Amino acid sequence: MDVTFNTWKEKNTALFKKLIIGAKPKKIIHEVSKDILTSFSKTNLIDKYDIYEHLMEYWAETMQDDMYLIAVDGWKAELAAVEGKRGEMECDLVPKYLVINRYFSGEKQAIEDLQTKLDNTGREIEELIEEHSREEGYFADFEKINKASVTSRIKEIKNKPEDAEEKKIMEKYLSLGEQESESKKKIKEAGKSLDTKVIAKYKTLTESEIKVLVVDDKWMAALDLAAKAEMDRISQRLTQRIKELAERYAITLPALITETEALTKKVDAHLLKMGYKI
Repeated sequence: MDVTFNTWKEKNTALFKKLIIGAKPKKIIHEVSKDILTSFSKTNLIDKYDIYEHLMEYWAETMQDDMYLIAVDGWKAELAAVEGKRGEMECDLVPKYLVINRYFSGEKQAIEDLQTKLDNTGREIEELIEEHSREEGYFADFEKINKASVTSRIKEIKNKPEDAEEKKIMEKYLSLGEQESESKKKIKEAGKSLDTKVIAKYKTLTESEIKVLVVDDKWMAALDLAAKAEMDRISQRLTQRIKELAERYAITLPALITETEALTKKVDAHLLKMGYKI
C-alpha cells in the first residue's frame, strides 16, 4: 500500500507542480483520478475505488478551488482580511498553518507548551476548589470564588493561628491564579510575535516555496492521511474478524473434543460387545 501510494504521489506531485496560468483543472483531475484507479488496481487488501473516493472528496472540498486559483492567478500567496474577524488575515491557497508548520515550528511548539501549562494550572485550580467545596470545606460558604473573595478571606484569617491551614489553601488558590494569568499573557504575546513573523514571511515566499507548501504540505499530506485512514480501517476490520474467529473456536473446539471422546467411548463399547478387542 505505502509503495503504491508513494509511487502515485511522486508522479503526481511533479505533475501538480507544473500547473500554470490557464491550466484546465477538470482535465487534470480526470487524468489524476484515472491514474489512481490504475495504480491501485493490483492491490489486494484495499479497494481502488475507496482511494478514488477519498481523492474525489478532497477535490470537492479543497483541491478544486485551489487549482482554479492557480489557473487564474498562478502560484500566489497573498494574505487578505478575514470578513467578520477584525485584525485577522488569511490566505485561501496557502493557509497560515502551513507556513507556521514549515517555517516556525519552534515558535508553535513554545506556544503549545505554554497552553499545556495553562491547561494544567486550570485543572489544579478546579481540583483545589472541588476538594474544598464540600460540606465544611474552606470554599463551602463562598458565594463566588475569585481573586477578590479569596483575598478578602485571607485578610480575615491572617492573624488567626487556628486558621493557618485554610490560609495556606487560599494562598495556593491565589498563586495558581497568578500562574494562570501569566501563562495567558505569555500566550498572547507569543501569538502576536508569531503572527508578525508569519505575515512577514508571506512577503518573501518564492514560487518554489509556495508549490511545496500547497502540493506537498497541503494536498499530498491530506491525501496521505486519507490513505492511511483507509488502511487503518481495513486493519481494524481484519483484526475484528480474527478476534471473532478466535472467540468462536475458543468456545467450540473444547466442546468438539469432549463430544469426540464421548462418541469414541460409545464406539469402543459397541466393538467390545461385538467381540472386537480395543
